[in-house]
Amino acid sequence: MAKRPQLTGRAAILAVVVCAIAMSLAYPVREYISLRRSIAEHRAEKARVEAEKQMLLERDRQSDDPNWIKKTAKERLHYCGPGEKCYVVMDQQQIKEPAAVQQPPAPPPWYQTLWESVEAADKGTGRRAVTGKESVGQ
Repeated sequence: MAKRPQLTGRAAILAVVVCAIAMSLAYPVREYISLRRSIAEHRAEKARVEAEKQMLLERDRQSDDPNWIKKTAKERLHYCGPGEKCYVVMDQQQIKEPAAVQQPPAPPPWYQTLWESVEAADKGTGRRAVTGKESVGQ
């Protein structure tokens, strides 16, 4: 009895066809998965934008309320209404820090410096600028 070969011509052709089908489906399947991921990312972005939109709409509705406006002005701007006594309580650490830091004295304004230079020139006590021509002639 003759032994049949394990790989026949039909089996080889079938294997080539299966490989060709698998190769032809690989790219579309990869694109499908990529598009599904992209769709999921866009849906998440849309949900985030919608939540932000709702928050902004709620803040817009709050800004129409006069009580909210007064409360916000008092909190942020330390606004004090007529006839009210308002106090600002400072933290002890905030009070001590600026006193410990010695700032250098501010420079005099430009016009004072200019006037002092004019007076010094009038009295002859200021330094004289030496140019190249004057130093050669002396």
